[in-house]
Amino acid sequence: MLETTADGPRPSLARRAAVTLAGAAALTGLAGVYTPGFAYAEPSAPTAQFPADFSDCPALPTGADPARWKCEVHTAAPQLTIGKVTVTLAPITMTHAEGPMPDGTDGQVWGAMHSAPTAIPGGLTGTAAGEHVRLTRLAVKPEYGDRSDFYTGQFSLRLRLLSPLLPQGCTVGASEPVDFQMKRPSPSQWVSQDPPLIKFSAYDDTFAAPAAEHCGPLTGPLNRRLGLPASSGNLMTYDATYTFRTYDQLPTP
Repeated sequence: MLETTADGPRPSLARRAAVTLAGAAALTGLAGVYTPGFAYAEPSAPTAQFPADFSDCPALPTGADPARWKCEVHTAAPQLTIGKVTVTLAPITMTHAEGPMPDGTDGQVWGAMHSAPTAIPGGLTGTAAGEHVRLTRLAVKPEYGDRSDFYTGQFSLRLRLLSPLLPQGCTVGASEPVDFQMKRPSPSQWVSQDPPLIKFSAYDDTFAAPAAEHCGPLTGPLNRRLGLPASSGNLMTYDATYTFRTYDQLPTP
């Protein structure tokens, strides 16, 4: 199938992927850049097991009182719509610390984020099937975007796109991460007091999704397949739980 532009016919992503597959030299050049195991995680609900893993708790700022600072471990099961794609992501775990600074202002320190790739239905072409399904599969892996404010619900992500036909740096939000301003539709709920476990829901339907970048010769067709960039119609929603310990209760390294 051909897409028609002002410059004349243009091969669709399905056609270009087929051409890429047919060219052994081109395939070797692309697949050799990134060859993941493709053991994509199946979506599942967030779980909190105790004792929780506090190994990612960051060092406290100089002068911070360990008894007044909490290390929080947050697990969420997000649903993400960007452009034309909706996917339930593998659970995300984030760790950060928060508490009062010596001058009395609110402080927070980022710890770490962990997640796993999740397959995007339809793969690179939107209709991946048959003998080429293994090479045209596509997955997304969220990565921390270097900005967060857990007092206000702000954080940012980069969305790495993984496929044998894409280079390793192929990412939505490569230059500027996707910024979320999460809103709470309802109050948080305490599930347990000892150990502490709090459940909440949050969403953002106002963020803009940029185009994928650094995706090699399939960059243009891939963005058309995903419907990117998309300035509206995007949605991040998830149910989450978190637990915490004050720093004076953490195990001594």
